[in-house]
Amino acid sequence: MIKGRVRIDTDRCKGCSLCVSVCPVSILALDTKSINAIGYHPSYVIEPDKCIACAFCATICPDVVIEVERLD
Repeated sequence: MIKGRVRIDTDRCKGCSLCVSVCPVSILALDTKSINAIGYHPSYVIEPDKCIACAFCATICPDVVIEVERLD
C-alpha cells in the first residue's frame, strides 16, 4: 500500500476543517487544545502512519497550508 506524509503549516491554518472532512482514512483533526498565531485551532495529523498519500487534504485546503509527500 502507498504511504504518505502530511505536513501542515499550523501557524497559517484557519481551522476550517475541510481537510478533516475529506480524509478517507480519518487521520486529521482540529487541535482544540491549542490556538495558533492567527487565533485558530489548527488541523493536525493524529495517525501519521495511516496516511495513504491521496492528497485530498492538500487539494481542498483553501489556504494552501498542507503538503503531502508520497513515500515509496
